[in-house]
Amino acid sequence: MAATSEQEKILAYAIYEIRLLLSGYLGSETEGDLAVRQAAHLAYALHNFALDVVAGRSFNAQNATSAIAAADALLGSEFVSRFIDAGIEMPA
Repeated sequence: MAATSEQEKILAYAIYEIRLLLSGYLGSETEGDLAVRQAAHLAYALHNFALDVVAGRSFNAQNATSAIAAADALLGSEFVSRFIDAGIEMPA
């Protein structure tokens, strides 16, 4: 794998920071706007993978896809489908 670029590190760290900011909206019974809760769960699903990128390490894309699918299942979001529609290859 090629070295992690500073651009990738910036975006990955932003995901981690978003996860911290939205931590109060985690949980299937949490009150609040559904879109905010979905964003919180997406950030939570990806934050450890984001930290791997910040540290210059690779991560298993299949594990990341599974984490995103779990967030979809919890709150009825469609992140996996949107990623695929955007042309992002999502391993099964």
